[in-house]
Amino acid sequence: MTETPVHSNSSITKRSIYISGHRTSISLETAFWIKLKEICTDKGVSINECITQIDNRRIHKSEPNLSSAIRVFILNYIQKNNLSK
Repeated sequence: MTETPVHSNSSITKRSIYISGHRTSISLETAFWIKLKEICTDKGVSINECITQIDNRRIHKSEPNLSSAIRVFILNYIQKNNLSK
């Protein structure tokens, strides 16, 4: 996984990841990348695995934007697990 340098939690960071065997770039605010990494650690999965799962659900729901689906996943996870750190 590659990423651009970060400057603040609200700055956008673009990362290249592999989803289902193909490479794609995802842009998220740094704060979301940080929280996603924490969630993946908590779940015992890699970021690529987690995003692949999110992408599969997104495709089945016909949601057009992966970055938005990731943000919603993170917010739902925080609400469900009361993770506010």
